Amino acid sequence: MELRVGLDLVSIAEVRRSIANHGEHYLSRVFTEREVADCGGPELASAAGLAGRFAAKEATIKALASSDDATPWADIEVVRGARGEPTLRLAGLFADIAHDAGLTGFSVSITHEGEYAAAAVIAYQTLRTSAVGRIIDE
Repeated sequence: MELRVGLDLVSIAEVRRSIANHGEHYLSRVFTEREVADCGGPELASAAGLAGRFAAKEATIKALASSDDATPWADIEVVRGARGEPTLRLAGLFADIAHDAGLTGFSVSITHEGEYAAAAVIAYQTLRTSAVGRIIDE
């Protein structure tokens, strides 16, 4: 089973400055509409919530061992799962990279402390068990 880990730390103040300086252009370039809505909407967007999502996007790129040059940020979406936990939805380029690497699952953890948000992403191959109880890589 292949396992990859990505980790990133983001300054909340820097995200706050980007929102103040670039507004909707920044929000729509880096985040999906759903991500912005989850963080309070375009008028009241939480810099802390968006910084956590940005850290998760960067951590995902690191876990996928991909370059972040000309990154299509919306191809990595951080959404809330059934219990409110952060989950990833990959599309386009990043879905292709994950598929080509055989990565079928992701675990995401986001934390905030003071003026920083951090995220860790673990990418893995889902294992299935055969009828005789042996683990089989998919």
